[in-house]
Amino acid sequence: MSLRRQCELIGLNRSSYYYQPVPESPFNLTLMRLIDEQYLRTPFYGYLKMTEYLRQKKGYLVNHKRVYRLMKQMGLRAVAPRPHMSRPHPEHQIYPYRLRGVNITRPNQVWSADITYVPMQRGFMYLVAVLDWYSRYVLSWELSNTLDGDFCLLALERALQRSRPEIFNTDQGAQFTANAFTGRLERAEIKISMDGKGRVFDNIFIERLWRTVKYEHLYLTDYTTGLDLLAGLATYFDFYNHERFHQSLDYRTPAQVYGLNQVTLV
Repeated sequence: MSLRRQCELIGLNRSSYYYQPVPESPFNLTLMRLIDEQYLRTPFYGYLKMTEYLRQKKGYLVNHKRVYRLMKQMGLRAVAPRPHMSRPHPEHQIYPYRLRGVNITRPNQVWSADITYVPMQRGFMYLVAVLDWYSRYVLSWELSNTLDGDFCLLALERALQRSRPEIFNTDQGAQFTANAFTGRLERAEIKISMDGKGRVFDNIFIERLWRTVKYEHLYLTDYTTGLDLLAGLATYFDFYNHERFHQSLDYRTPAQVYGLNQVTLV
């Protein structure tokens, strides 16, 4: 079968088949790392304030259009709503936020998932994790070099192999509002909860996880390859679950609170 015919059958423009993505320049990668670090400190910064931060505090004379594009590519959005920064798919159903005023008293009562940007020495990847709110235990995680939803669904499947929550909370990103993701939750008879638009702190526990992972591990290690990053994160999450004491958990580990013994997370 000719290449032209193959492209026709899958609905792909033939020019797209030959397209080779252009990697970000070293300058843009530097900006993305600075944006990521500052976002952890000030998640209420939109692209305009982030532009001023880079100009005034870091000395980079960057255009706000560049910062807007980089933040969008990183999947970052300000806590307060901003135009065009992060939109759910227009055809996907949005579910209400079900956790306001809910007292979290036991493991597997509430799980949540989120995606974060991971800087590398010569590039970047995206990391998704599924977290048990009560114990802070990381049930599963996956890496991807794109923001499609496949790696999120894979992380969900792996987490459901362990147990099942009563409520699953995410933001309104298209990866989590996709029918494949919400349908899997509904088939498992799990209630779906989604953060309010622009309300990053509705998912506060996993936001704290990202801060911990980045400051304790990712910002201290310049990974060169995806395989190195994969191995490094596997080691760190095993430490996080089974060795790292949490003050909020009365200096116990997430695995102790979740009720597990030494189970290695892979």
